[in-house]
Amino acid sequence: MLAAAASLRAAASAVVEAGGDPAVLHAVLVKTASSSRAAYSLLLSRYPPSLSLPLLSRLPFRPTAGSLTTSLASATSSSPSSALSLLRGVLDVSPAFLADGPLSSLLRSMPPVLAPQLHALAFKLSLSSSPYSASCLITLYARSQSPTAARHLFDEIPVPSRDLVCYSSTIVGLAQNGKYEESLSVFADMRSNAVDSTMYALSGALRAAAGLAALEQTCGIHAHAVVAGLDGNVAVGTALVDAYGKAGVVDDAVKVFEGLGGDRNLITWNAVLSAHAQQGDVQAAVGLFDQMIELGFAPDGLTFLAVLTACSNAGAAAEAEFWLEAMQSKYNMKPGLEHYTCVVGAMARVGRLEDAESVASTMPCKPDAVVWRTLLMGCVAHQKVDMAESMGQRLLAINPKDDSAYVMLANVYSAAGKKDEEAASWTAMRDCGVRKEGGRSWIEVRGQVHVFVANERRHQQLLEIYDKLDELIQEVEKLGYKEVDEGLWLHSERFALAYGLISGAVPSGKVLRIVKNLRICAHCHEFFKYASMVVNRVIVVRDVNRYHTIKNGACSCRDYW
Repeated sequence: MLAAAASLRAAASAVVEAGGDPAVLHAVLVKTASSSRAAYSLLLSRYPPSLSLPLLSRLPFRPTAGSLTTSLASATSSSPSSALSLLRGVLDVSPAFLADGPLSSLLRSMPPVLAPQLHALAFKLSLSSSPYSASCLITLYARSQSPTAARHLFDEIPVPSRDLVCYSSTIVGLAQNGKYEESLSVFADMRSNAVDSTMYALSGALRAAAGLAALEQTCGIHAHAVVAGLDGNVAVGTALVDAYGKAGVVDDAVKVFEGLGGDRNLITWNAVLSAHAQQGDVQAAVGLFDQMIELGFAPDGLTFLAVLTACSNAGAAAEAEFWLEAMQSKYNMKPGLEHYTCVVGAMARVGRLEDAESVASTMPCKPDAVVWRTLLMGCVAHQKVDMAESMGQRLLAINPKDDSAYVMLANVYSAAGKKDEEAASWTAMRDCGVRKEGGRSWIEVRGQVHVFVANERRHQQLLEIYDKLDELIQEVEKLGYKEVDEGLWLHSERFALAYGLISGAVPSGKVLRIVKNLRICAHCHEFFKYASMVVNRVIVVRDVNRYHTIKNGACSCRDYW
């Protein structure tokens, strides 16, 4: 008996410590007629599905949910592609084996595309509302870009059963799919139900706050992270750097970055670089890049993208060319399409349109719609009508449904006084069945995000907003601003500005922060410059292209965006 036990221990040690053949352990188990649960669990975890499945049906004992969970988790992690066949095999042997733990172990390695079918299986096994399996299904739905299904599944879990894993997977999944308001709503629900926060929940909520450029939400989550003792976690800290940067508060992003000290990794460095890049601060971005290199960090594609984005936003064309070349010659990295696009943008910004077109035409990767749209924007800004027509045709050849192409062409024709061509552009847009994407703007007030659309009609303080807007229009006209079209009065960003002023939640002298889903139009941009003088406030607008910090009638973008 002692000899058999010694042989079993030796065989198990060989498998664990030396990567030995699990068949040796299997042979000892059979020879000694052992019923050791620990040894069989080890064997199941090391065998491939083709061997573990037959063994599963011949165990000398009924496996517990815990042992089966451990075994399946090990098997699928070592060979993720085997998860589906392993699930089929377990179902063939006995569906009763699939308690919440074992099923969740298998679900973690399943292809996301199978989320609905796996959900149906979990429902059939009465496990779809169990916390472990439900959390895995929520993650699968999120990875398959089905955030609505993920949220519905979360809502089906009884509130007392929602643990920190359920909340974390839902918060992260919704944020990853652009459902920022819902992600923050689930985070608030988690806090109200006194469920402990995890670094995943905090990072996911911060990602949602970053997507909305919601500074108040970011500050609140930051305070909660401090209370929870997670503010020093590098994942949470990096998410804070990103959220403050996307809210346009670079100083706070830098403070968090510096507070992480030696825990900073490459992702953290890229986040703080991106914060400066969005403001077009080339000097700060290059300074940080140099510090990063001195500390031994190797830059990646995202690092160079941040530096080149700073150059593009600043119109630093020569610097952009330098960094594109350095990326290849000094750091032996192959630039991607996004890096060349930044160089094209920097050149277009300063009027080097022919050079920008040459880069686009000769770069080793095929230009996409973003490249031609960037060039078209440069042509519109510099009123190069003939070249704009060519860029517009190239853009529409890639995507005939691109509404921005028709709009920008109409604008450049209008500025050049070519009314017939302007009308033809609008007609072509209508004939092709293309509709201009609706503009939406939002402003955060007392931690709540208020969304406005053009010709807003639904807000509960609508009359007050219109009164404030009328007042602003009268005041800016006194300063010399002339509105070319009364329809422009009703653009979404103007409603957001008016609401920010009447809400009283943004104290006098504080910055007004507005986010827009599209490019702010030239008329509203000009209106905001005059409005900044009327209200004596700094107005920050984050549109789809960049940040606009508007103060005393001037904008940080220098009227190019």
